Amino acid sequence: MNPLPTLDVQGLRITLPGTARPVLDGVDLHVAAGETVALVGESGSGKTLTSRSALNLLPPGAVVEGAVRVNGLDVLTMNADQVRALRTGTVAMIFQDPRAALNPLRRIGDFLTESVTLTRSMSRADAGARAVELLRAVGLDDSALHKYPGQVSGGMLQRVMIAAALMGDPALLLADEPTTALDVTTQAEVIALLAEVRERFGTGLLFVTHDLDLAAAVSDRVYVMYAGRIVESGPAKALFAEPRHPYTAALLASTPRLEAPRGRLAAIEGQPPDLRQELLGCPFAARCPLATDVCDQQAPEALPAPEPVHHLAACHHTDRLEGSPADA
Repeated sequence: MNPLPTLDVQGLRITLPGTARPVLDGVDLHVAAGETVALVGESGSGKTLTSRSALNLLPPGAVVEGAVRVNGLDVLTMNADQVRALRTGTVAMIFQDPRAALNPLRRIGDFLTESVTLTRSMSRADAGARAVELLRAVGLDDSALHKYPGQVSGGMLQRVMIAAALMGDPALLLADEPTTALDVTTQAEVIALLAEVRERFGTGLLFVTHDLDLAAAVSDRVYVMYAGRIVESGPAKALFAEPRHPYTAALLASTPRLEAPRGRLAAIEGQPPDLRQELLGCPFAARCPLATDVCDQQAPEALPAPEPVHHLAACHHTDRLEGSPADA
């Protein structure tokens, strides 16, 4: 196994024009080869921007600090040719809506082969053979090559997106809520397919989602993001069984469950902090039932939770949190 993390994000801080604070504020995250890591949190927390930094897909005018390394090379310092090579062969992304990512006027076969043929990393014949191989790997036959996106289902299109992402044999696969637009049955099929792809090709997978149950099912480790910061991280099983940050516990409590008692579903009161206002303390303080004066005045550091090893939480009151409200 490669001793270097496939993805290693250290101290990533991104500030955009017109904001009073960074949209990403000191993010640390890593993904090993053959590992699935989930990045979870509310919409607007910075999950997608974090994942796109691995492709150097940043908004215009962004001021960036820190490092984003893929196989040991810092993406943020690459020139245009190096970034093009990175996006062609080293890192690939599966987007949330496959219909928005494919040109409806071009056949699926053209979509699969154009990137590797335009960059001349494969001949047209080799690209065609590779496309057929990958379509079969994701459960489709080569007849899909001749179809247009409008002629296949959403589930089949997401399989095409996964095949396209694997065309260049990437070391890192970024999945940005890839099952959001799919029905439950197709969602389960795509998740199983991603797990199979990871095992078969040894690809590191960063899985971005707001669905905590899905994250628990697919990931080895989890990072919980809030207002551009990682507030908790650790092994998936331990983190969801015994969250050590109030935000993680609140997310779990607000997740619908069939076995939950009747009544109003728990909700997190309030709103995430406004990007137009500075943050001095903990970003979750205004919504946190455990908050005290120190939470408003001092940002907590990510420190080890009592158990298990590698479980970190950025909270002044970790010792006051006993399990998840979802388990009550």
